[in-house]
Amino acid sequence: MKLLTSCLIAITLLATSAAASTDPFIGKWKLNVQRSNYPTGTCPKRMIIEMTPAGRGVRYRSDTAYANGATAQAQYIADYDGKQAAVMGGRGFLLPVSLKRIDPHTVVASYARGMQLVASSRRVVASDGRTMTITTKSKTSSGKSVTTVGIYERQ
Repeated sequence: MKLLTSCLIAITLLATSAAASTDPFIGKWKLNVQRSNYPTGTCPKRMIIEMTPAGRGVRYRSDTAYANGATAQAQYIADYDGKQAAVMGGRGFLLPVSLKRIDPHTVVASYARGMQLVASSRRVVASDGRTMTITTKSKTSSGKSVTTVGIYERQ
C-alpha cells in the first residue's frame, strides 16, 4: 500500500511538472529596450520579469530600473482563471491583477481600481519561445490613451 501511495504521488508530481514545463511564459525574461516602443521618457533602462509555475497559473516577479535612478518591483501569484490577485510592490500593494489565458501562447493581464479597468496587457510568447511581446493599453490621468510595447527575450 505504501508503494502504491508513493507511486501515485510521484506520478502526480511528474504530471504537474510536465504541465508547468509546457507553459511558454515560465522563465526569466529581459526587456530589449532598443526593440521596445514606449512614450518618450518612460521606457525602463532595465527590466527583468521572472515567472515560475504556481497552482494553475504563475508566480510573477519583476525588477525595473529607470534612467533617473528610480527602481520598482512587483510580485504576485495568480491563476489563469480571470480572478483578481493581490500585487505587492516595493512600497506596498499595487493594483490587483487578473490573468486570462486566451490560447497556449497568449495571456491577458487586467488591472483594475474598484470595478474600473485601468490597464490591460496582452502577453504573447512567440512560437519559438524566445521572445515575449507585452502590449499594454492604459490611460493617463487626463484620459489620453497610451500604448506601450515591450519586447522581452528569454534568458
